[in-house]
Amino acid sequence: MDLKIHTFDLPLKHEFTISRESRTVQETVIVELADGGHSGFGEATTNPYYNVTVSTMSSALERVRPLLGGDLEDPSDLWDQLAPHLEENPFALCALDQAAWDLWGKKKCKPVYQLWGLDPADAPLSNFTIGIDQVDVMVAKLLEVPDWPIYKIKLGTSADLEIIRELRRHTKAPFRVDANCGWNVEETLGNAPELEELGVEFIEQPLPAEDWQGNQRLFEESPLPIIADESCIAEKDVSGCHGKFHGINIKLVKCGGLTPALRMINQARSLGMKTMVGCMTESTVGISAIAQLAPLLDYVDMDGAALLARDIATGVVVDRGKCIFPAVAGNGVTLAP
Repeated sequence: MDLKIHTFDLPLKHEFTISRESRTVQETVIVELADGGHSGFGEATTNPYYNVTVSTMSSALERVRPLLGGDLEDPSDLWDQLAPHLEENPFALCALDQAAWDLWGKKKCKPVYQLWGLDPADAPLSNFTIGIDQVDVMVAKLLEVPDWPIYKIKLGTSADLEIIRELRRHTKAPFRVDANCGWNVEETLGNAPELEELGVEFIEQPLPAEDWQGNQRLFEESPLPIIADESCIAEKDVSGCHGKFHGINIKLVKCGGLTPALRMINQARSLGMKTMVGCMTESTVGISAIAQLAPLLDYVDMDGAALLARDIATGVVVDRGKCIFPAVAGNGVTLAP
């Protein structure tokens, strides 16, 4: 297999703010694995919270280039071979793993979800994310996309309940809220009853990732389900979240790709936990990889490409929350010329 590394700056339609950062452009790395007449594509975005840059990903990918010389028989086997060499950079491993699955499906002339025995009709509807801003700006962002069936609202301000009250005036769609570690226990328990009345489905990662005692209290006392994000990075974290969260939000870049994500989904299900996969403002390359997993999930957050001013690929389209799969094998990805 021939490895090619592409880098892009993805411009966003609007400045995107969560409790700890803001951005107007998202840097991303696209991995291309070519084998004969086929190319598979995978993606990983940069992320300051996890100290991931274009440089660190590119360096990590170059280190494993000599290991990519053989034929691709099973992407899971390739992941097992590469993982020990990329333990410190799961984002780079994710991009390689996505590309391997895309290439594998294209070589077999079938979509990956079909080769996994999944039915795309089982995919849940995706939410659309509204980043933190002034309340009137958040309302305007919602009204730009009035037909989405679910909205995910980023919180972590001094006016969080005011934000949800005002947004509720403009839509009947369910809300999900994500505080990105921006609340404490008392704040979460104080907010949760009114959020439930305002049509919120669940609260994602309200507390700092390491506050396990606080998370257990929320699990026991919150009227709304609590979903782990920053507290559930990789496979080893799933069992630790059991009894402290009602579900987990898996990010492919954090766990290292589709291969470990499949195992995390199965483990969480066996523990009676809800499963979700979220995005990181990826292009259609990363979103199309997430879509292959969607039929296995209770919730999905795959609006990343919908937040971009300009995309770099074609593939799975998320139209008002619904996944539309192209008639293309693999993950369905074609990189724009």
